[in-house]
Amino acid sequence: MDTSPGPTADTTDLPTDLAADLPAVLAAHLAAHEARDAERELECYADDAVVTDDGNTYRGRAEIRAWVGRAASEYTFTSELTAVRQDDEEHWTAVRHLEGDFPGGVVDLSYRYTLDAGRIAELLITP
Repeated sequence: MDTSPGPTADTTDLPTDLAADLPAVLAAHLAAHEARDAERELECYADDAVVTDDGNTYRGRAEIRAWVGRAASEYTFTSELTAVRQDDEEHWTAVRHLEGDFPGGVVDLSYRYTLDAGRIAELLITP
C-alpha cells in the first residue's frame, strides 16, 4: 500500500460549486482529468488501483498510465463536470458530460470512485 501523502487539491479546473466539499484526492483527480494532465492524474491512484472503463480493466499504475495516455489522445472532445455526490464514506460518484468525435458523439459518464488511505483504490466508468 502506498503510504506517501496524497496529491494536493487543485480545483482551478473545476466548477466551484461542485468542488467545495470534495476530498483532496478527488478534486485533484477531476481537475487533472479535465486538464488532460496524465502525470498529475496518476498521482491520485494507489499503487494497486484498478480502473474499469469501456469493458476493460487496468490494474496498477503501469496499466493505468497506458490507459490514461490512450484515453486522452484517442478522441477529441469537450468535457463538463455536471454532478458530484458522496455515496458513503469510501465511495463518491462524479458525472461528466462529453461531446466529441467518438462513436455516438455525446455521452454522460459516471465515474464511481472507491477511496482508501487518501488515494483512489478503484474507479469504474460507465455510461
